[in-house]
Amino acid sequence: MISLEQVKLLESKVSRIIDHVRNANEENSALKKSLDSYQKRIEELEVIVRQFKEEQSRIEDGILSALDRLNKFEDAVENAISNESKLSAESTLSAGSKLTGEDLTAAAITTEIPVLEVAEEEEDSAELDIF
Repeated sequence: MISLEQVKLLESKVSRIIDHVRNANEENSALKKSLDSYQKRIEELEVIVRQFKEEQSRIEDGILSALDRLNKFEDAVENAISNESKLSAESTLSAGSKLTGEDLTAAAITTEIPVLEVAEEEEDSAELDIF
């Protein structure tokens, strides 16, 4: 037969198992709540990352556009300098004076200095246009 001690032991074991199940259910509920809050935070962060990527793309497009404008400006300045030095060389040669290579280099340098100053000013204003 079953003794009273065995029944009490069984009852205490059942009581402990019920406590363990209750604790596990409470922990499960707490973990589900945490999971929900973490999932909401993940969704918020995904939105932020998506916005960051879009802004990054716009920034890159702006930089590329500014670089393209700068390249076009640089090409225009080089063409102007080239044309100006050719015209000055042709006009001095047609006037009958003989110029050496050093004279042509000096003429090109003197005509280049004011143009470069303008180019630097344009670069500063282009930086403001980007942002």
